[in-house]
Amino acid sequence: MPPRGQEHKTEVHNHGHDHDPKILAAHSGEAAVTAGQLINAKLDVVLGNDITTPVAINEFNKAGFDSVFDKTRVNIVLDHFVPNKDIKSAAQSKQCREFADKYDILNFFDVGRMGVEHALLPEQGIVTAGDCIIGADSPPAPTARWGFSTGVGSTDMAAGMAKGMAWFKVPAAIKVELKGQLHKPVTGKDVILHLIGEIGVSGALYKSLEFVGEGVKALTMEDRLCICNMAIEAGAKNGIFPVDEVTEAYLKGRSQRPWVKYEADPDAEYERSIVIDLDALEPTVSYPHLPENTHLAKEGKDIKIDQIVIGSCTNGRIEDMEAAYEILKGKHIARACAASSSPPRWPSTRSASCAATPRLSSTRAASSPRPPAACLGATWVSWRRASAVSPPPTATSSAAWATWIEVYLASPATAAASALTGYITDPRGGLSYERKGPVFKYGDNIDTDVIIPARYLNTQSAAELASHCMEDIDKTFVTRVKAGDIMVGGENFGCGSP
Repeated sequence: MPPRGQEHKTEVHNHGHDHDPKILAAHSGEAAVTAGQLINAKLDVVLGNDITTPVAINEFNKAGFDSVFDKTRVNIVLDHFVPNKDIKSAAQSKQCREFADKYDILNFFDVGRMGVEHALLPEQGIVTAGDCIIGADSPPAPTARWGFSTGVGSTDMAAGMAKGMAWFKVPAAIKVELKGQLHKPVTGKDVILHLIGEIGVSGALYKSLEFVGEGVKALTMEDRLCICNMAIEAGAKNGIFPVDEVTEAYLKGRSQRPWVKYEADPDAEYERSIVIDLDALEPTVSYPHLPENTHLAKEGKDIKIDQIVIGSCTNGRIEDMEAAYEILKGKHIARACAASSSPPRWPSTRSASCAATPRLSSTRAASSPRPPAACLGATWVSWRRASAVSPPPTATSSAAWATWIEVYLASPATAAASALTGYITDPRGGLSYERKGPVFKYGDNIDTDVIIPARYLNTQSAAELASHCMEDIDKTFVTRVKAGDIMVGGENFGCGSP
C-alpha cells in the first residue's frame, strides 16, 4: 500500500462517454460499455453496517463461502444501533464482531471507532477516486463523489465479500450543470433538495447524476459529499462530481490507495440536461412525505416543530456543526422543542465532537453517538403528533419513524434556526421575508416620552395610550399604522426619557 500523502493519479480517456461507463469498463475488463449493458465488475470496496451485515453473514455462510476476497477491502461499520439499544441489536453487533475476527477484517469499526459509514470511509481515505463500490445501505456507498458506487441488498454484499465481484446494468447519465455560486447560509443540502423538488423522487431512476459546470469549483467537499449522498432520493444509481483541484486536495495525504481520475468526454451523450443557478437558490425544506415535496424555508414559518436532529449521513461533519453553532451561539433553543446533534465519528480529529458539538450543548442541544439513527427513526421520537426538522437523507417518510410523525428535511442552518423559534425558520432571518405595506422609519435616540408622551401616563387604558403613540413627532402615525406594518428605529430607540 502506498504511503499516504503521495499523489497517484492516472488520466483515462475513452471518447464519447460520461464518467460511469469509463469506470465500469475499467472494472469489467471491457474496452467500452454502454448504457443498458449488463456487466460483471471487480469491486474495490464492499461496505456493510450493523443492520445489513448480519443478514449478509447468514447468506455468506449459507452459500458455503469460507474466505473473503480481500480482508483490506471489506468494511463493516457498526453505526445504526451502536451503542446498542436492546438485546437484539447487541446480538447483531456481536455477530459482526465475530465475523470480523474470524476473517481478520481490517476495516472493522466498533464502538469507540465507529461513525457514519458514508462520512467515515472518505474521511479515513478508505475509498478514493475511480473506485467501484457496493454498500449494503439505501444511500449510495461513500465513493459516489468521485467513482461508481451504489447501494445493494445483503445477498449481493455476501457475494461481494466472497468474490469481489458484482453485476450491474450500466446506467444512463443526467447532466446537472451548476452555474454561479452559493451564498451562505445556503449549502449543498439546499442544492440537492432543490434538484429533487425539480425532477421528483423517480426523476433519475437508475440513472447517474453527473454534476458539472463552473459552479462546481465553488462547492466545498462537504457540499459535494452531501449532494451525492442524497442522489438516491431522486432514484439515482450514482452521483458523481469531477475530480478537480478541490477533490485532489482532499485526497492528497488521505487516500490509502492510488486514485484514478476519469473525465467525461466533451462529446459525452446524456439522457437529459438540467441547469441550476446557485446564485438564485434559497434555504429549502422537504415536507412530508416524499423528498420531492420541497418548499422554501421562508414559507414554513407557521409550521410548529417539536424536535430538531442535526447530523447523520448527509450533514454530520464538523462544518455542519459549526454552521449550526454560528446560529445557536449565545441563544437557547425553544423550550417546546428538543434538539440533538450527531457527529459522524467518535472520536475524530475531523469530527464535530472536537469542536462545535460541546459548544452546541450550551444551547440545550444534546449530543448523541448514534449518528444514523435519525435516518430510520430508530431512537429519537417517542411522542405522538410530532413534527421534526432533520438533515438526514432518508427520513422524510413518516413510516421511517412512526405513522404519526411528520418529518421535514433541511440543512443544519435551517434546522438550527428552527430550533430557536420552534417553527420552520429561514436561517437568513427577517431579511428573507417579504412584507408588503408601509414602513415607519424614525431616527436615533427616540426616548420613551416620544413613543408615549408622559402627559398621558395617568391612564391604564391600552387603547388610549396607543392613540397617542409617536404623536409628538408624527401626528398621523396612529391613523396610518395597521397590524403587520413595520417600524424601524434608529440607534438607541426606546432610551430613557430626560
